[in-house]
Amino acid sequence: MAETKNMSRKPDGTRMLPWAYDTMLWCMSVLIDLFFREVHPRGAWRVPRSEPIILVAAPHANQFVDSLILMHIMKHETRRRISYLIAAHSTKRKVIGTLSRVAGAIPVGRALDQVKSAEGKIFLPDQDNDPTLVRGVGTDFKNGDFEIGGLIVLPKIGNQTPSTEIVAVISATELRLKKPFKTPEAVDMLTGSNDDTETGESRGTKFKVAPHIDQSKVYDEVFQDLNAGGCIGIFPEGGSHDRTDLLPLKAGVAIMALGAMAQKADCNIKIIPVGMNYFHAHKFRSRAVIEFGHPIEVHPDQIEAYKNGDRRNAVGSLLETVYQGLLSVTQTSPDYETLMLAQAARRLYNPHGKKLPLPTVVELNRRLVKGYTEYKDDPRVVELKKEVLDYNRRLRAMHVADHQIEWGDARRRWWYIAAVLIYRIGEVLVLFAGCLPGLAMFWPVFVTTKIISVKKSREALAASTVKLQGKDVITTWKLLVAMALAPALYIYYDVIVKIWLWYNRNDGYYTYVVPWWLRTRSYVPDLVPLWMFSVFSFILYIMLTMAALRIGEVGMDILKSLPPLFVALDPRTGNTLMRLRQRREDLAKKVTALINEIGPKVYPDFDAERIVEDPYKEGAYQSSYREMGDAIKSEDLTEASTPTT
Repeated sequence: MAETKNMSRKPDGTRMLPWAYDTMLWCMSVLIDLFFREVHPRGAWRVPRSEPIILVAAPHANQFVDSLILMHIMKHETRRRISYLIAAHSTKRKVIGTLSRVAGAIPVGRALDQVKSAEGKIFLPDQDNDPTLVRGVGTDFKNGDFEIGGLIVLPKIGNQTPSTEIVAVISATELRLKKPFKTPEAVDMLTGSNDDTETGESRGTKFKVAPHIDQSKVYDEVFQDLNAGGCIGIFPEGGSHDRTDLLPLKAGVAIMALGAMAQKADCNIKIIPVGMNYFHAHKFRSRAVIEFGHPIEVHPDQIEAYKNGDRRNAVGSLLETVYQGLLSVTQTSPDYETLMLAQAARRLYNPHGKKLPLPTVVELNRRLVKGYTEYKDDPRVVELKKEVLDYNRRLRAMHVADHQIEWGDARRRWWYIAAVLIYRIGEVLVLFAGCLPGLAMFWPVFVTTKIISVKKSREALAASTVKLQGKDVITTWKLLVAMALAPALYIYYDVIVKIWLWYNRNDGYYTYVVPWWLRTRSYVPDLVPLWMFSVFSFILYIMLTMAALRIGEVGMDILKSLPPLFVALDPRTGNTLMRLRQRREDLAKKVTALINEIGPKVYPDFDAERIVEDPYKEGAYQSSYREMGDAIKSEDLTEASTPTT
C-alpha cells in the first residue's frame, strides 16, 4: 500500500522556518509584482489573525502562481503564513520541491499520479445484471498491484479518463468494482463484440492500475497544525484548470475541519473561502482580485455526526456550505459565452458613468452571471442578448474595443483625431527607442519563455481530463523559465564584457582596431576592480530589464489605442464608427433599465445608486448538518484535495 511521506517537524511543532519562508516569499513576490500589473485583495479583514483557519481557494486557474499570490497577500494583509497541501509528485521537481519544503508544505500522494500500465485486457462479462464484475484476459489481479481501494483506469476518451475503485479481488482474472463505469464510451470499450464467450479474447480493452493511497498521515499533519492554531491552504478542486466554472470539490477540506474539531472540540476552526479572480491570467501584466469571503463555522451537530460515524452527511453538508461560500467570492460561469455576455453587459451598465474599481468589476460580473442564469429564458433577456452579441461582433469586425468607441463622437473634428494619432505614434517611437537596449538584451528570455510555456501547456492539456486549453500552466512556466534563464543570461553578458575589459586593459591587439566607443576602458576606469565591475554590471542589467518592461508596457497600451483612430479617420469606416457609438448609447440604456428592474428580484440588497453591496458587511456562514443523499460520492470521503496538477 502506498503511503504519503510524513514531513519532519521542528521541536516547537511548526513545519517551517519563518525567516526562510519570508525570504523565499520576498524573492517570489518580486516576480509576482513584475508579472501582474495589479493584484487587489478584497475582504482580507475577514481573516482571523490568530485562530486556526483553513483557506479554501478557487478556481485554481494559475497552477503554482495561485499559491504564491495568496501567500503574499496573507503575509502582507494579515501577517500569517500558510502551510499548503501540495501534490507529492510536484515536490519531486527541483524548483517547486525546494520552494514547497521552505514554505512548510504538506505533500499529498494521489492515486492517479502513480498509474501504471497493467498486463492483459479487461471486459464486463455481464453488463446488464452485474456491471461491477470485471473479468480479465491475460491478467494477474493477485500480483500485488491490485489493491482494495485502488483504481482501475481506462484509456483516455476525448477529454475524460474513466476510472473507478476496486472493492474486492476475487481471483487472478476477476475483481469487483465499487461502482460501475457509467459513460457509454467506457461501457463500449469494456463490452464491444464477442466472438468467443468462453475466453472473451475479442473484446475488452487495455487498462491501467493505480494503488490505494493512505492519507491518514496527511490528515494527522493537518490536525496537528490546526490544533496549534495554524493556517492551512488548500485548493479543493484537486488540480489546476482553465474552465469558467468550478470543478466538483474534493471532500478533504471538510474532513480536515471535522477531524481536527473531533480531536479537540474547542479548536474553533474557521474555513475562509477565497476567490482567485483573474483578468487574462496567463498574460503578462494582467490583473487579479483575490477576494476573501465570510468565515464558515462548523456546526456542533456536524462534529457529533462525524464522531458517531455518519461521515457522509457530516462531510457532505459542510462541503456544500464551502461550495456556496466559494460561489460568493468567484466570478464563475456555466460556459464561456455566458461569461463574455456578462462582461459585455457590465461594460454597458454604468449608471454613474465612471470607471469602476477592479473589485467592483468582479462583484458586478458575478451578479450579472447569476441574474442571467435565473432569467435567461425571459423574452426581454433573450432579445437583449442578441443585441449585445451583435454589438460585440461588430466591434470585433472593426478591431475596436468597447472603451475605444468614444472616437466615434461626431463632435470631434478630423484634424483633432489626426493630431492625437500623430502624437501617439510619436510616443510609441520614443518609447520603443527607450526600451530597445533592454529588449536587445532580454529577447532570448521572452522567446524562450513563450516557446516552453506553450509546449508545457500542450503537454498538460494532453495529460488532463479537465483542462480546456491548458492555459492554467502558462504563467507558472513563464516565471520558472525566467527565474532560471534571466540570471544565466546576465552571467553570460557579464563574462563576455569582463573578458573584453580585461583584454582592453592588457592592450590586446584589437583594442585599438575597434572604434573608441567599443572599448570598455572608455567607460570603466582602470582603478575599478573586475569583481566590482561585475556587481555594477548586474545592477545595470536588472535596471535595463525593468526599464524595458515598464516602458514596453506603456508603449503597448498606446499602441493598442491606435486602431480606432485610423478607423475614425478612414472615410469608409468613420461613419460606421459613429453609428456604432450611437447604438452603444441606446444599448446601454436598455441594459441599465433591465438590470435595474430585475436586480432587486435576484438580490434583495440591490441598489442602482451603489451598484454592489457594502464590502465591509459583517457576518459569517454557519454551516448546518443535513442528510445529503447522493450529493457526495462515498469514495470522495477518503480523498484529500491538492493544489496542483
